[in-house]
Formats: sequence, C-alpha cells, structure tokens
Amino acid sequence: MAIILKSNREIALMRKAGRDVAEILQVLKEAVKPGISTAFLNDIAEREVAKRGIIASFKGYRGFPASLCTSVNCEIVHGIPSAKRILKEGDIISLDFGVIREGYQGDGAVTVAVGQASLSALKLITDTEGALQAGIAAIVPDGHVGDIGAAVQQYAESRGWGVIREYTGHGIGRQMHEEPSVPNFGKAGFGPVLRSGTVIAIEPMLSAGSYGTKTLRDAWTVVTEDRSLAAHAEHTVAVTTTGVEILTKI
Repeated sequence: MAIILKSNREIALMRKAGRDVAEILQVLKEAVKPGISTAFLNDIAEREVAKRGIIASFKGYRGFPASLCTSVNCEIVHGIPSAKRILKEGDIISLDFGVIREGYQGDGAVTVAVGQASLSALKLITDTEGALQAGIAAIVPDGHVGDIGAAVQQYAESRGWGVIREYTGHGIGRQMHEEPSVPNFGKAGFGPVLRSGTVIAIEPMLSAGSYGTKTLRDAWTVVTEDRSLAAHAEHTVAVTTTGVEILTKI
C-alpha cells in the first residue's frame, strides 16, 4: 500500500486528536504512584475519553481489551491493565495511548518512574525520550524513513541501550496503522520518501540489555527476552513543507 498523504484540513483534525492524547497522557503521568493498579490508570483514561466525547482507539483493536497499554519494567509494549497489577516503588511503566476524534487518530507514549526509581532506570527513560527527539530531528521534507531509524539507533546504541527491532513506528491517519513502517534502526538515505503531508508515529523502544523479545501467554504483552528493563516513547508527527510538526505535544 502507498503512503496516504494528508491535506492541511486532515492534519488540523489530527492536531486535535494529538492534543487529546498529550493532555490525557499528562493526566495519567500525574496519577502514577506506588500502590495503584494499572487498571486504575485505564479507568482514568476511559473517564477522560468520555469527558471529551472521543473514542479510545486501542479498545477492541484486533481484540485488545483495554483503552490504555500499561507496560511495567521488562514489558516493552502492549501490557494489559489489571486490577491485580499493583505498581511498586522503583518500577517504571510505559503508558501508550491513542484516540479517534472526528475520524482521525492520534497516538503517543511515555515512560515514567513509579516513586523513586534507580539512576539507571531514569537514564533509560531519559535516553528513550532523547532517541525520540533525535528521530524527529532527522526528518526533512523529501528525506527518507531510514533517516529516522538511523538517528534513533545511533543515539540509543551510543549510550549503551538495545534497540528493539521487532516493533516499529507506523503511518497513521484514519487508521491506526498505515504505511510506512518506521523502524528504530536503519540506514540514512534509504526507505520510503517523507513527502509533505506524511503523518507518522515514531516510537523508540529501548532495553537495558538484549533487543530480543518474547510475547507472554496473554498473546499481547511483549517483554525483553532477557527480562531487562525497557522504555518506550512516542509522538505522532506531520511532515510539512518546512520540516516537521509534533501533533502529540502540549
């Protein structure tokens, strides 16, 4: 399938969806503390969605049972919220969330510490955000998808982190997953061309150890194969005639 370029009108609608994602993720970040369950965070997300009159895009997507992905410690992505999963001091948790407003999608993720985490865990979180920013900074009109992956990979590996390869960013618009796939590794100057109107979700996933992954028995939760810590950060961005606009930034 070809990349679906978005008009200025469509990007304006996606900007609204992106703001919803950013604002709700901020509410969720502030709610994270020791002693709460991941289901409690999902309840907050659903309450915020209902208040805004929008749709949580993950719930029911390919059978996913919740509105929010909550991935703790060695979990990379697609963790299912549970009343039995209680956050502890020193954990880290990634919050991955998407919405649909007026038919268009927004998608974002952030990893936060629960209480006081270790210095190495905090560095992993900071560097995952840094890798995301490096990937965004690599975007130029008529550049290539490989420019993004190369920037993310160089940033992350130069700081000693593993770059998850099996899960990637993606195009986004009316559908959650559109072309192109946006890997977090690659070679600059290669891959699909990033023309003005391309909208993509860039989402580095880094580990403190191996980049190997395993899916748990729930058929959703993806963990690091060596059970090392993992972090995830994501923005939805639009390529413009002059550069790039982050749609999921407050």
